[in-house]
Amino acid sequence: MLRFSTAGESHGKGLIAFIEGIPAGLKVDIEEINSELARRQRGFGRGQRMKIETDTAEIISGVRHKRTLGSPITLFIENKDFQNWIPAMSPILDEVSKNSLTNPRPGHADLAGLMKYGVKDFRDILERASARETAAKVAIGAVCKIFLKEFGINVRSFILQIGNVTAKIKSFDGEKIWCDTESSVVRCPDKAAEKEMIKLIEKAASNGDTLGGKLAILVSNVVAGLGSHTQWDLKLDGKLAQSLIAIQAFKSVEFGEGTNFAELPGSLAHDEIFHDKKNGFYRKTNHAGGIEGGMTNGEPIFITCVLKPIPSLVRPLRSVDIFTKKPVKAEAVRSDICVVPAAGIVAEAAVSIEIAKALIEQFGPVCMKDIKNNYNLYVKRIKNI
Repeated sequence: MLRFSTAGESHGKGLIAFIEGIPAGLKVDIEEINSELARRQRGFGRGQRMKIETDTAEIISGVRHKRTLGSPITLFIENKDFQNWIPAMSPILDEVSKNSLTNPRPGHADLAGLMKYGVKDFRDILERASARETAAKVAIGAVCKIFLKEFGINVRSFILQIGNVTAKIKSFDGEKIWCDTESSVVRCPDKAAEKEMIKLIEKAASNGDTLGGKLAILVSNVVAGLGSHTQWDLKLDGKLAQSLIAIQAFKSVEFGEGTNFAELPGSLAHDEIFHDKKNGFYRKTNHAGGIEGGMTNGEPIFITCVLKPIPSLVRPLRSVDIFTKKPVKAEAVRSDICVVPAAGIVAEAAVSIEIAKALIEQFGPVCMKDIKNNYNLYVKRIKNI
């Protein structure tokens, strides 16, 4: 069983990523992990923090001579900005700063966390609630991506919308869309929309505002039958939805047609089934987004997610001081203007983790040779149905 966790605060010494259950014998190149971390840091609309950090991972355990051992893998990502925050964030020094944060930001975890944990300074909350944590998740997702490539599975993302600017994308076929996505500063393959998105981000920056948007994730070459229909907590779409909605600022997750299903009749909503000797069972449409009854159906998994604008504003919203109870402006914390392009990389990581988990649960041995043998036998069997 694959499981993972992360630790660390936004301005602490660093982030720790822990992953257990990756089979022994998987070749892991640290440069592939660092490449994913670099992708997360890019994107038009990122803030000053990304000019300070150059995220790279250090493998602490679980890998020897670039091969996984089957034991827990631990990764460490240093926070270079920690040197500027030692008095405020040191785990061993007594408190020396009296500059408590007491004006909670609307839309953030500040006030709810302060109420829950009984603290008097919501820095105790924001340091862990911060999206800085997603760097650790991307590192874990990178290991899972390496694993998925062994089975020909690709997890990719692109941006559909920023603010009120929506991309026009007619097809997801071919490599051009992915080349155009990776070469775009907002990770949008529609060049006309890209220009308008940049203008919108620049306008938001000049107004001291932030922007949200919508992104898509596509998982290709997924075998049918991952997940299960037998219990609510075994359904793959449920696991994917939970993993994605848990990412900071994500507010909705849709599969396939998503909310469009509300206006479609059944005759147009479902994907008719065909068969030939070359392809076996297949569909000509993918309204379901590749998942039916909690299981993959052999078509690409297609998911869309909406992010709210991040709640840290240069021109802050109205709030209330937690001690005086008087009206104040919320704390103005250094932040990005638009994180939607970077959020696509985090979404890829979350999805990669769940797909890897589903593969390991279904084909289960603890070494790569055995899991590949089981996988190949399964593929051969379903092709002969």
